[in-house]
Amino acid sequence: MGIGQALVLAAGSMRTGRLRCILTTAGIVIGVASVIVLVGLGNGVQTRFHDSFGGLSNSITVYKSGTTDPVHQVESLRESDVHALRRDGGPAIAAVTPLRSGSAMVRYDSKVVRVSAAGTTPDYMTFRDKTLQVGRVFTEAENASKARVVVLGAMAVKYLFADDAQAAIGARVQIGRLRYEVVGTLVSTGDSADNIALVPLSSARSLFAGADTLSSIGIEAAGVEQVPGAMQRVTAILDGEHGITMPGARDYQASALANQVESVRGFIRVFTLFTLVIAGIALFVGALGLANIMLVTVTERTAEIGIRKAVGARRSAILTQFLIEAVVLAGLGGLLGVGVGIGLTLLGADLVPRHIPELGVPEVSLPAVLLAFGVSLVIGLASGGYPALRAARMHPMDALRH
Repeated sequence: MGIGQALVLAAGSMRTGRLRCILTTAGIVIGVASVIVLVGLGNGVQTRFHDSFGGLSNSITVYKSGTTDPVHQVESLRESDVHALRRDGGPAIAAVTPLRSGSAMVRYDSKVVRVSAAGTTPDYMTFRDKTLQVGRVFTEAENASKARVVVLGAMAVKYLFADDAQAAIGARVQIGRLRYEVVGTLVSTGDSADNIALVPLSSARSLFAGADTLSSIGIEAAGVEQVPGAMQRVTAILDGEHGITMPGARDYQASALANQVESVRGFIRVFTLFTLVIAGIALFVGALGLANIMLVTVTERTAEIGIRKAVGARRSAILTQFLIEAVVLAGLGGLLGVGVGIGLTLLGADLVPRHIPELGVPEVSLPAVLLAFGVSLVIGLASGGYPALRAARMHPMDALRH
């Protein structure tokens, strides 16, 4: 019996048990669609994390802390520390970014919003992996001249300018008691980092009582492999600036983000693997359903198998017929599952960023689509193999007596 004839017989059998075939196929559809959707969600989470924190792997943050030495007086971080790090940092340190931050009210006309006002330098954008939406960042010249210019985060733009970034450019807003010109706006990241207003470090002194103290210092190592060397250099320089003679007396703490970033990456990998296991279980349940249906089909058609064998049908013909029937069911379920999975992933790409931006944008993965469809065909072969072999081994007389 040829493949074409086997397909015709399989189609006839599927028409006879239409409802049973639909329910069986539904299990495969759900399993395949689950693989595609869950992989798409996992890819979205990974992309979002990489975009938000991927650039922080070579970052070091220094901030003020207490000391265990009762004799040593705790000193604040100062701009002189930044100058020393830039001067003596060596090749391991690529950039040093000061930050002085505090809460402030920003007003425009009758609208008011509370933000985190941050005095810093232009390289803050690179250190924190920030992206401009429109406009520009203030320059080193503006920082040196104490220019009153500001780059607004997405939250301030939303409340002060009805989310119109273009309308914000050139506007003069009041921060505290001072007037600043808006020169740029930041792309929204969907988290608390949107609630920020960046101003030149020099002009931030007027907002925060005129002192040169800093909230933190950001250091960018020349590369991830340079982080340990950069850490050693940072502590050596700051120990000298603060008069530290032993580690327990340090009034500051330097923290490298590489370990934290890698820990989160590991968690995301585990999360992705966990979702794939769930999808695999769904596919396995679909395979059990298909195997059960094929066993029932063989039992119901025992007499038909006996008649076909009595008139000369070979074992291979019986085997091929039932295998093709199982593969057709699984393949059809796989195709429908691919369509449903891609459709749901694309729908998620539209809805998730608007309602759950922290999950990123789900992405259709071509390897996941091909793998899921291929697995559905393998499921057809595996689930139909034993029932088909059982049908092929039946003795004609036993089948006819049934």
